[in-house]
Amino acid sequence: MPDLDESERDGLDLSRRKLRAPRIAIVHEWLQVNAGSERVLEQLLLCFPDADLFATVDFMSPKERAFLKGRKVTTTFIQKLPGAKRLFRHYLGLMPMAIEQLDVSAYDIVISSNHAVAKGVLTGPDQVHVSYVHSPMRYIWDLQHQYLRQAGLGWSLKAIYVRWLFNKMRLWDFASAQHVDHFIANSRYIARRVKKAYARDASVIHPPVDVTDFTIGRQKGDFYLLAGRFVPYKRADLVVSAFQADPGRKLVVVGDGPEAAKVRAAAKGASNIEFRGSVPKSELIDLMQGARAAIFAAEEDFGIAMVEVQACGTPVIAFGKGGALDIIETAEEACPTGILFDDQSVESIKDALARFDAMAADIAPETCRANALRFSEERFRDRMRSFVQDMAGAEV
Repeated sequence: MPDLDESERDGLDLSRRKLRAPRIAIVHEWLQVNAGSERVLEQLLLCFPDADLFATVDFMSPKERAFLKGRKVTTTFIQKLPGAKRLFRHYLGLMPMAIEQLDVSAYDIVISSNHAVAKGVLTGPDQVHVSYVHSPMRYIWDLQHQYLRQAGLGWSLKAIYVRWLFNKMRLWDFASAQHVDHFIANSRYIARRVKKAYARDASVIHPPVDVTDFTIGRQKGDFYLLAGRFVPYKRADLVVSAFQADPGRKLVVVGDGPEAAKVRAAAKGASNIEFRGSVPKSELIDLMQGARAAIFAAEEDFGIAMVEVQACGTPVIAFGKGGALDIIETAEEACPTGILFDDQSVESIKDALARFDAMAADIAPETCRANALRFSEERFRDRMRSFVQDMAGAEV
């Protein structure tokens, strides 16, 4: 073979790789419960059925791992550390090293599903690394101070250690982000967080939402719906307080969590507020279908529940930051599907309810559902497959 210059050799290598199907590795954070990021993982495995799967640990139960379809998972040394099954998150300081020990050198394309360390997997110059970011690590970046306050960590010896660890994690997190070829964020809000934390641009592909069971109901009721887990950032107490001050409106509250007592206390025994606790999925769907509107006061990274409500043909009243800006079409749009409010406050929620009264007749159930279908699983798979093919320059 005649001598080739560097560009010609690179072109020849690329041509050879195109003669076979690219080998793909998917790197997930950890497998413990089947939650939001696992929905994304399930769809990635459907997009790329021949891909091999890697994770820091795998402690998912047989019942919840059905979506893996018997797929072998390659894990790190953390899998075998003492107490890892219950306390693997306590090994956060070891996770950067652990993820770097996963050997993905045999693959042409690496796709990481990242909200902690997965994007830190090591790749070479001839590999394409696409990282789907659910969120940069909130607790080490912009929400560090909030996390420390909620954990009661002031300046004790333990608190000083945690602050030192977070500092080290930030340095590693930024450095590892520079080795990713292409970032995808699950919302425009997360794309801005990627830019702020990593100084990198990110394309936006919204996460997949299974809207199959969430359909338009037969008839709307006269109640509003508040549903979700009662944790501090959800601000469910604000919604309850707004209805406690407005006895003419009925609120049905569904959910449970560490702030349940605080949320119930905000009602002050008001007769227009009904607490249902945790309910089966079928009952929740019935409530979503029958509600006049559903209310969300949290600043969400995306907000899958908002999409599910819209799929039921129900308007959404939501705090106007985070993922809600990608989901809700407002009065400024041709076909509105809900209302956004500016502040996480009782007064702002009451104002949003009044504005909703004025425009509720302009929001059609069919418009809400059509809006939700923008986030279907099929659409996610199509967009992910096209993105990876474009970035890798090969059919996948």
